[in-house]
Amino acid sequence: MEKEIINRVANSKLITIDLEDFYPEGKRVLLDISPWLVEGIFLKEVDFRNSLSEHDWSTYKDTYVAVYCKTDAIIPSWAYMLVSLELAPYVKKIAIGDLNSLETLLFAEIIQQMDIETYRNKPVIVKGCTSKPIPDSAYSFICNKLHSVASKIMYGEACSFVPLTQKK
Repeated sequence: MEKEIINRVANSKLITIDLEDFYPEGKRVLLDISPWLVEGIFLKEVDFRNSLSEHDWSTYKDTYVAVYCKTDAIIPSWAYMLVSLELAPYVKKIAIGDLNSLETLLFAEIIQQMDIETYRNKPVIVKGCTSKPIPDSAYSFICNKLHSVASKIMYGEACSFVPLTQKK
């Protein structure tokens, strides 16, 4: 007589969170402002404003944009503010920094808005392997969000995980 194979993972109360499921679809664009600087280093307000007014901002329609400067120029905050104001009517989201900064901002907002009642008093595993660029900070955000409700938080896969915390 053969012994029946029981899938204990499928029968458990374990809830898996895959951060890829929350990944906002859409094109990511890295916008370098150094071409709008004198010699790529100095910001001259009149020239900078002229460059902004001549730029075709509609090319960023429905994108996520990270605004940065690839040179070692010192950029005043108001310059990034001006760029953001030009982008705002077209884009889904703007971040100042690299693409990782953009992803961090997106996931901070998504996780902040999550309804976590589903996870109350349940063991939760946060899936680790992803094919999309999930920032490390997103894992910290979700862990901190779940800490007050989940009975246990783990990282990895159901068959192989790292326990992170458990309520006593």
